[in-house]
Amino acid sequence: MQKLITIFFLFILGTACQQKEKSSPTASSEIDAARNFLRAALDGKFDIAKDYLLQDSLNLSYLDIAARGHGKLTQDDKDSYRGSSIIIHEIQAQNDSTSLLIFSNSFKKDQDTLRIIKKDQKWVVDLSYLYLHPTSSNNP
Repeated sequence: MQKLITIFFLFILGTACQQKEKSSPTASSEIDAARNFLRAALDGKFDIAKDYLLQDSLNLSYLDIAARGHGKLTQDDKDSYRGSSIIIHEIQAQNDSTSLLIFSNSFKKDQDTLRIIKKDQKWVVDLSYLYLHPTSSNNP
């Protein structure tokens, strides 16, 4: 009977540990959300980047394309992205729940723009803006 109780206790303990709910990371500001997203993407950790992404089909598709593109890079390029620094050139608050962040990284110095929005009290990256916005330097 003692063995049965011990096995039951271990089973309950194991089940409780497995049911631990994955908490979604949160960002304290739009800059924090963008930085965390970019760092994860540069490191090739697209599962983490997804946690900071606006969850819609278009954004998820663009993230999948980025992940596949990253997978095709040479190991040297992957290492260079992983070792690069994020450079924030400008942040433009559009309103209290939308900002644009102009950034580059120290490996590929090309500037681009991310839109960060506050949805359901959480700052998330709208990756689609990176692909859909006008590329004129006068109109970020």
